[in-house]
Order: sequence, then C-alpha cells, then structure tokens
Amino acid sequence: MTALRVTMAALCLVVTAAAVATAQSGQAGAEEPYAPPRTADGQPDLQGIWQALNTAAWDIQDHSARAGVPAGQGVVVGNEIPYQEWALAQKQENFENRLTADPETQCNMPGVPRITYMPYPFQILQFSDRILILYEYVHVTRTIYMDGSPHPEGHIDFWMGDSRGRWEGDTLVVDVIHFNDRTWFDRAGNFHSDALHVVERYTPTGPDHLLYEATIEDPKVFTRPWTMRMPLYRRQEADIQLLEYECYAYSESELAADK
Repeated sequence: MTALRVTMAALCLVVTAAAVATAQSGQAGAEEPYAPPRTADGQPDLQGIWQALNTAAWDIQDHSARAGVPAGQGVVVGNEIPYQEWALAQKQENFENRLTADPETQCNMPGVPRITYMPYPFQILQFSDRILILYEYVHVTRTIYMDGSPHPEGHIDFWMGDSRGRWEGDTLVVDVIHFNDRTWFDRAGNFHSDALHVVERYTPTGPDHLLYEATIEDPKVFTRPWTMRMPLYRRQEADIQLLEYECYAYSESELAADK
C-alpha cells in the first residue's frame, strides 16, 4: 500500500510537471510576435480585402437593440467618449434627429475612421511611395502618402482628410488631418469638428487579421484624446473582389415614414 502511494505521488508529480511545461511552452509561443509576409521592398504586406465585423457603424459605444439597429459591444476603449459639455448636448440632439441629420443618409463619404467599419469590405494595395485603400462603399478611393512628405499647409476641407503614413516596426501608422465637419462617427450622432486629428494604426496579428486602432483628437469637441480598437478580418471567398455599390439618398417622405 505504501509503495502504491509513493508510485501515485510520483505520477502526480510527473503529470504536474508536464502540465506546467506545456503551459509555459504555450505562453512562450503566445508571446512570439506574428511575422507578416513582406512586399518586394521589405515592408509588411497588408494587401488584401478586409472587413470589420461589428456594429460600430450604428453606434461605436455599447448599445442595446432598437428598431433597425442590432445590439452590439462598443469599440471605444473604456466605452467613454469625453465630450465637452456643449458637445454632449449636441450629440444628444444629433441622436434625436439621426434619421435626417446623419450625413450618411445623403450618401456623403463617411470620413475617417467611420469608413473602416462600415459594413462593406475594402481593399489595400501597396506601392513603394503610397498605399491605396479602395472602399466598396460609395466607390471611395483613399491615398496614404508614404514618401515622407508633410501635410499641406493651411486648412483644407476634405471629406476623407489628408493621410500621411509611416511604418513603426510592422505597424502602419497613418496621420490624418484636414477634415471638414460634415461627417459623423456613427448613426448614433457621435460627431467631430473640422479640427479633427486621427492617428490610425494597422497591425498584422495573424495571416488573416489586422488590429485596427484609431486615436481621436479634437480640442473643439473633446476634453482629451480617445481611442477606438477593433479587429479587421481578411475575406476568404475564392476570387473575392469589391462589388459595385450605389448609394441612394432617402427622400423626405421615406425618412418621415421611418420615424
């Protein structure tokens, strides 16, 4: 009986040691950063067709289901948007009038970062001096200049802003300014001014995943910078391509019927 107890104890020690070794091995593997494939000029290859799979286009914060809106978990880090007092009142007014006030209802370009999480795919193409992003939604084409050139001086009124990119390790960092004030972040009325400054980060975390982060700064509207974060997924269908999307603005009678 004593020998049996000793044998069982030894077996437990062996099993425990093996479990610890396996766990440590798994942790070590998890800590190893993903090494993405490279383009001909040695940069991380982010090319492909990608899409966000979330409900941020309806509301970037946590929200319950309502008519025409699926329930969803927000993409705002901490789930708090630090509005100035006047701006919070404006956001609430936007929400009340969202069916007619949201620029998306008139088929305007959604701006950055909203176009990234619209429920439509987009394609990334890379060149030595620029990156192109082609969006299925309203045929938007965006150029990210990678040649080290600065933003144009003065203020320019762009729907999609002016994008200047650089690499930080395997992360594509895009600095975007020169916005107008006529886009929202979502259909819930979250908004910005023409002082909007967005810093995007696209980080490959696996062969079919990008981590997308957008830090928002707007001293006219917010009390401090804040960040959105979400995964982007590579579309897997054979021969996947962007389709022809046509947007048709709601008429006043259609909008009234939806209220």
